[in-house]
Amino acid sequence: MSGRPSGVGNRPGGPGVRRGATLSRGKTLSRPDRFQTPETMFKKRKENEPASCWVVCSRITTCWALPPFMRMCGIHDKPVQQAWREKVTLCVIIMFIGGMVAFLTIGFSSILCPENQRQGAQSFLRYESTAANGQFGINGFTYDFTQGISTYPQGFNYTATKPGGDISNLFPKSTPSCKDLSSAAARFNNCDLQIGGCGYNFTIGRDGAAMYQHFKILPSAQRQRAGYDWNQMANSELRNYMVIDGNVLNLDRYMRRHPRALPGDEIDFVIRTVLNSGYPQGGRDATKLFFRRDSLKRSATCMVEQFGAGFIDKATPGCFAADLYMYVSLTVVLGIVVSRFIMATLFDWFLSAKLARPPPKNKVHTMASAASSSSTVVAPGPGAVAAGAAAGAGGAALSRTPTGASIAGGNVQELHTILLVTCYSEGESSLRTTIESLAATEYPDNKKLLFIICDGIITGSGNDRSTPDICASLMELDPAFDSEPTPQSYIAVAAGSKQHNRAKVYAGYFRWKNRRVPTVLIVKCGNEEEHEKPKAGNRGKRDSQLILMNFFSRVTYNDRMTPLDYELFRKIQHLMQVTPDRFEIVLMVDADTKVYPSSLRLLINCINNDPLIMGLCGETKIANKRQSWVTAIQVFEYYISHHLGKGFESVFGGVTCLPGCFCMYRLKARKGDDWIPIITKPEIVQEYAQNVVETLHQKNLLLLGEDRFLTTLMLRNFPHRKMMFMPQAICKTVVPDEFNVLLSQRRRWINSTIHNLLELVLVRNLCGTFCFSMQFVILMELIGTVVLPVAMVLMLIMIVQLSTITFTTIVQAVPLILLVFVLTMPAILILITTRKLIYISWMFIYLLALPVWNFILPLYAYWHFDDFSWGETRKVAGEAKGEAHGNADGIFDASKVPLKRWDDYEKARVRQVKRVERAERQRAQGSPYARSQGAPSVYTDDNESDMLSDLGPQQMNYDYSGRQLMGPPLAGNQGRPPMMGMGGSSPRFGPPSPNLGAPMGGGWNNGPPSPGGRPGGPPSPSMGGPMMPPPISPGGMRRNRNGPNDGPGSPDSPRSQH
Repeated sequence: MSGRPSGVGNRPGGPGVRRGATLSRGKTLSRPDRFQTPETMFKKRKENEPASCWVVCSRITTCWALPPFMRMCGIHDKPVQQAWREKVTLCVIIMFIGGMVAFLTIGFSSILCPENQRQGAQSFLRYESTAANGQFGINGFTYDFTQGISTYPQGFNYTATKPGGDISNLFPKSTPSCKDLSSAAARFNNCDLQIGGCGYNFTIGRDGAAMYQHFKILPSAQRQRAGYDWNQMANSELRNYMVIDGNVLNLDRYMRRHPRALPGDEIDFVIRTVLNSGYPQGGRDATKLFFRRDSLKRSATCMVEQFGAGFIDKATPGCFAADLYMYVSLTVVLGIVVSRFIMATLFDWFLSAKLARPPPKNKVHTMASAASSSSTVVAPGPGAVAAGAAAGAGGAALSRTPTGASIAGGNVQELHTILLVTCYSEGESSLRTTIESLAATEYPDNKKLLFIICDGIITGSGNDRSTPDICASLMELDPAFDSEPTPQSYIAVAAGSKQHNRAKVYAGYFRWKNRRVPTVLIVKCGNEEEHEKPKAGNRGKRDSQLILMNFFSRVTYNDRMTPLDYELFRKIQHLMQVTPDRFEIVLMVDADTKVYPSSLRLLINCINNDPLIMGLCGETKIANKRQSWVTAIQVFEYYISHHLGKGFESVFGGVTCLPGCFCMYRLKARKGDDWIPIITKPEIVQEYAQNVVETLHQKNLLLLGEDRFLTTLMLRNFPHRKMMFMPQAICKTVVPDEFNVLLSQRRRWINSTIHNLLELVLVRNLCGTFCFSMQFVILMELIGTVVLPVAMVLMLIMIVQLSTITFTTIVQAVPLILLVFVLTMPAILILITTRKLIYISWMFIYLLALPVWNFILPLYAYWHFDDFSWGETRKVAGEAKGEAHGNADGIFDASKVPLKRWDDYEKARVRQVKRVERAERQRAQGSPYARSQGAPSVYTDDNESDMLSDLGPQQMNYDYSGRQLMGPPLAGNQGRPPMMGMGGSSPRFGPPSPNLGAPMGGGWNNGPPSPGGRPGGPPSPSMGGPMMPPPISPGGMRRNRNGPNDGPGSPDSPRSQH
């Protein structure tokens, strides 16, 4: 699309720019995407609106904490009191969830299958088993007869009794449940002399005290019970045994005493019916016969007391259900763990390698390939727009004409990329390392722009200079600009008067070896009231990111700009020789990060290979891993969170957190012949720029983990696009080396993770369905995060229990096998992915620190849900405790930050240039109407004066196309060539340029002046004055001004309706 003023002819010798020509622009991007925007997370509560359900719930939960009591404890403000109540409520909910997990893990199985009903070698000694050698049963419990006793009980034959056999009939029975019953079985006396009698008059209780007192015989080592199998009931020696409700009854002496049926005795009839059953291997189970008849139910307990010999070593229904639940739970948990492992491995081996390949040429979509957005610096010539004639054309303009090669897909063009570095209190070494690593990336220097933002006038602890001074000293400032720029206003993310902030924009280059990378340095210096205060201009990392996001969003939509935005636009255009709308990608890094040379290229390859990718990150490694034990325990944690966590999430295209120290986002994405704003989408920018956060949930989202919150916003607004992880792209960063700093950092990360996952779990249209969906993965991750302390305690309990067990079967060892498998499986992942054995040693260091990761850090974080400070993470010299950039101070005056469209700023600048030139010509000709340099212009109305007051001296006096100086040379810079049409030497404009042409008639000639033209003479009136501004809007959009209300900034513009 052409961005030329109306009236520019395309015929040879055609007319030039008509006087009064209007600016025109192409189609305005008004509908970024047809996906319905999700509901905002920050609804402002109305004054008369009733309290939300969450607030009511928190007040009910903490009803015991009355306001006077809280004031006595130092909590005075109502918002702080409410935050404390919400924190306590969240802790109660986490305790409830942890209790449920503990109950389902331990308690539920104990209820279904009590200890006395459990089967297996831990509870039973099986009849005739090898383990039962020397063990014999009395009243269902086993005793060890191998302890060197001198005598056995009277009537006991050691060799004739099988291991685990019953010898209960050698002692009298205690049968309190049989007193009121009249059946022969209830009145049976096992010590009757007719059937062998008993040699003793004392009974044997369950504690076995009598056995030890009289025979020095102790119960078996684990107090196991005598167990029988169903099939063993068919043995000939057990022909008089039967079962009632799992209890094995020995009826040998009863059948000897009553060899024939007793008429009229119902219990005797049942006993003989069961014993004469045709299927003895079925167990001779009399349970149904006794419990189906009311007359026999009372006799069941009596029969067990009278004839009990042991128990059936088979699972009861409750134990069967408990075992089924345990195996299903283990299958689900193990399935999730194994599937995460397998999918992460597949991603690392196959998917990531495919994404990292150099893309085919037909997949590279750049701004240059779009006819609606392509920009080249051209100038209107005598009959055509000549791309190379800008240097000699006074009416130079930026035209959005596409190049044939780009449309045809001839040459693969690189994506213009912003390299954003956010600084705070880092030292020179860290800053230099980061910037040098970005300059050294394998990417063309003319396609990347270093975008450094210093968050206030900050001097880090241990630094001798402020961070802005350090950054400025690393740059080679462009001589076209003043070495001390004018601060420009913008609207910051803060409360009260701090919403008005100002920033200086330094433009220049960063030299590294033989490379010269364009660089923009933004120094937030604060408003007028902050000059004498510490940390002037500091507004936080989110505000630094929003400077970039707001700028490119306004450029994309041709929205109204702040003075800072306009300053950025002009200086970026000067440095890069393209307008900022050509940029498509932003790489965000922290100022203590070192990026590997190939990382930027690999990330760009991913962007080109998959147009649905809207954001991605690389692997972050630790630079100071051996500095202390605190850094050592973090090495494997960083590794596993990337290769296992993010690798698994990348299969679904839904990485839930792109780390702010090293991540990349699309500014906008290609969609057919149009562009879709991504991170510059107005809804994302507006929600991310919330400066009034009231609830605890909102503060945990915005104030503690801005990186994760930005990822959450992206997934909520673009659920069908992808957030990916690229393991081949690597950076190194410095991590906390002191435990108190680690504690503060993880407090912020854990709390931010919980609150962001709460938002993401509600997004229904993420990838997948049911258990195979990203939503289910997020839910599992949320539950796993909040139950970390409980899981740690349960794991320790299980380890203690397993250490006390003697394993006799493989089934007993299953829990231990699973625990070892889950803990050591990452070692397999290490061997498959990195093949670096050193990480296995880091893994064991991490395992030793599991109580720190899974218990200490989460508990500390949960109890500090209402702490929104950064704590010990970043220390600044002279910083007071509790001081924060978000603290409200005064009232914001919106009139201090004017908002105007780009063309309004540009027209004001051009009018000022024309007035200056006109005044110079009149002064040179001795006109009485010539005004002094500092006097107000007679041609400037009030509205134009207001516009000009918003422009700094550089903006009014400098030609940002990089050709001429519009005013006196700035301090510390050399003079530049004069403007076109201003021949001869001038003390104001400097010596003339030998390459400048002269105006000819209605156009500009790039050759020698015509005979009728006077070199150095004034420009033709038909040209509208020298140095016509680039007559295009930042977004490459055209709109004809056919009516009085259709001018720039009119109310009917698409963006003004947002």
